Amino acid sequence: MKKTEDIELDFVIDRLTNSVHNIVTGDSFQTEISRLTLKDLKTVGKKNGWQFDWKKELDNNCKEIYKLTIVNNLNIIQGLISLTREVDHIFMNLLESAPFNLGKNKMYEGVAGNLVRATASK
Repeated sequence: MKKTEDIELDFVIDRLTNSVHNIVTGDSFQTEISRLTLKDLKTVGKKNGWQFDWKKELDNNCKEIYKLTIVNNLNIIQGLISLTREVDHIFMNLLESAPFNLGKNKMYEGVAGNLVRATASK
């Protein structure tokens, strides 16, 4: 019998809205969800502080990779999510907030919530 491994979620949904909130100023910014592109991979590698191999995710044709950006600021990725669509459900493979949105000094809150909420309706 194969031994199964428990997998824990390692993200916090700190706010469930259609926007992200700047921790310092309290300003709210509307977000946009779109597909991750090959060009985007230059900014989401391990050398930029990201934990997961998003190129590997993007190379897998069974997975859909989405990025969260702020409207009118589409060049800075706030977070990423990898999904697999099944007949009766959507499987969330990975979710990651940008390195600058982690920990007590994070820039924005609401990234994980936006990714989950927005991609659930895709």
